[in-house]
Amino acid sequence: MGASSAAAVRMIRRDMKRITLVMERAAKRRTMRFTINQKTYEADVDVRTSLLDLCREHLGLTGSKKGCDHGQCGACTMLVNGRRINACLSLAVMHQDDEIVTIEGLGTVEDLHPMQAAFVSHDGYQCGYCTPGQICSAVGMLDEVKKGWASHVTGDLDQVSLTDAEISERMSGNICRCAAYPNIVDAIREVAGQWGEQAIKPAPRSAAEQPAQEKVSA
Repeated sequence: MGASSAAAVRMIRRDMKRITLVMERAAKRRTMRFTINQKTYEADVDVRTSLLDLCREHLGLTGSKKGCDHGQCGACTMLVNGRRINACLSLAVMHQDDEIVTIEGLGTVEDLHPMQAAFVSHDGYQCGYCTPGQICSAVGMLDEVKKGWASHVTGDLDQVSLTDAEISERMSGNICRCAAYPNIVDAIREVAGQWGEQAIKPAPRSAAEQPAQEKVSA
């Protein structure tokens, strides 16, 4: 085989490798339609793309945050068919026919969702990074309570009482590194009362735990 023939063979092999690589990549992609915040999106998605990355990197929905990317912090929480999930652990291709709601779909600046308004009024955040996930999780959690779903700390399975312990347990998948937990619980309890979600029984606080205005007597 002459030098020119050998060069031609090498070129053909190189081209075949490129073609094979392109075909392999194509096999790992899907053109899919997603319903997010009542709006339909069409996207060419790598089958390994998480729902979180789809929203943040491809659709411009950056409200949901990536904190750990391991399902441990809850910053990425979204609602899928009304259920809260860790979007960083869920593949986008699993959700073509689902109704997905991110923090952008709950309310607007002009018309806040009741849970968003409660977080503002109760100062349920500091840096705000975990807040979108906290709010989405809280909305999904109250729906679980409304359906009568028990948690690990539920005492009466026939009557789910939304105590502070219940709220803390049910929201334990959402970490707030700024430790705004007491205010988050207060915000959730306020919305639960507005929505009439089961019996609301705030846990009693010690004098040291009570806010200053609660300690002052007339």
